[in-house]
Amino acid sequence: LMNAAVAQGVEPAQITQHCDSVALCFSKGLGAPAGAVLAGRREFVAEAWRARKLLGGGMRQAGVLAAAARVGLEHAAATLRRDHDNTRRFAEASPLPPPGIQELNSPLCSVSLAAVETNIVMVSVRGGWPSPAELCEHLRAVSEEEVAETGQAVSVLLFPWSAHTVRAVWHRDVSARDTDLAKNKLEFVARKCQE
Repeated sequence: LMNAAVAQGVEPAQITQHCDSVALCFSKGLGAPAGAVLAGRREFVAEAWRARKLLGGGMRQAGVLAAAARVGLEHAAATLRRDHDNTRRFAEASPLPPPGIQELNSPLCSVSLAAVETNIVMVSVRGGWPSPAELCEHLRAVSEEEVAETGQAVSVLLFPWSAHTVRAVWHRDVSARDTDLAKNKLEFVARKCQE
């Protein structure tokens, strides 16, 4: 919800105005260690509260978590905008090295820039090898060859989304430098897979 609101430049209420209920997680992009909020009709929230208690849910001293959630909400626009900028940095061509996925011109992977709207990049994996799962494994692993050639040991965690796609997601703990390291790693892996 917050990523969509920032990407569209609107308040979250505009997106949710026709919804019966809304759940918002305060971790990851907003940076709180835990916590979520549920909104809806009074009866709906009362039933959710009852079900949570039946299942053993509940916290004492939740104020610390609430404070972290508040800070996350207060800085959401700037934080999420930075995540979106890093996401585009990974996907598109850039004037400075390392190149983005689009600029790699690799027969191995490509990205639709029109589909990069928030903090998520769906990378299309072409050909039969490597599969999305194998590509993710190569990006995660660090080899002696990588360290010898690049001078760095970088592990990138992507998710094999489908038979021909991997998903990359940015959050507040992924910096512009981390993004550049991920681009370098993808370039290295793509080159090694083609050899």
